[in-house]
Amino acid sequence: MDCRLGCGACCIAPSITSPIPGMPEGKAAGERCVQLSEDNLCKIFGSKERPDVCSSFSATFDVCGNSNNEALRLIAFLESQTS
Repeated sequence: MDCRLGCGACCIAPSITSPIPGMPEGKAAGERCVQLSEDNLCKIFGSKERPDVCSSFSATFDVCGNSNNEALRLIAFLESQTS
């Protein structure tokens, strides 16, 4: 599955414990990453500054579903089950 451009669910729903430029302590689940643009695109995509966890994320149907809202719900659910 290809990532839905402008979704941003993976940059909002999960917690990220790795440092992110502008968020040295990472981010909490449900918190919008400061590197996510207003149109839900990663400002540091392809950059060496992008955390490995972000670079290794693969869009799959079981995580991203059929819509951006479904992706937010699915990732939030997975986060709650693994935190």
